[in-house]
Amino acid sequence: MQITIIGTDLPGRCCPPGDNFPGYTNIHVGIQRRGRPDELLGIQPADAASSTWTLHCKVTGTDIADLLGPHIQGPPGGRFIYLNWGSLDDDGGFEMFRRAKLMLSDIPPGVFADALRSQHLTATLTLTDAKGQPLCARVKPDKISWAAR
Repeated sequence: MQITIIGTDLPGRCCPPGDNFPGYTNIHVGIQRRGRPDELLGIQPADAASSTWTLHCKVTGTDIADLLGPHIQGPPGGRFIYLNWGSLDDDGGFEMFRRAKLMLSDIPPGVFADALRSQHLTATLTLTDAKGQPLCARVKPDKISWAAR
């Protein structure tokens, strides 16, 4: 199955300090590989109009818990995808400062059933939080739209 993640409304490459946020520059975002937090898929600048990532996973059954792939995190019943935010230095080093967690268990069952047939699932979400900072923590179901394509 192919999972496409479309992020819109990115926070920008520079976010000033705020409540519990020290501020960062040259901000980028990418998808974390399972078991390898320093290995990211598709690092993209946080001032892009939008960002898109395509993940490939294997479905070993008919349940969301049966999704497996290099960028799928967590145990059966708790699978998720990490979007990592960090500052990119002049040498290309990525210093992570926060991450957003896209819970696969939040995919509506009917959408997942349709995605099993089509083999394509799309997640669309806004990547800036209410404070204008990079989205972090568990992304609540009302902040992400899942669709089969």
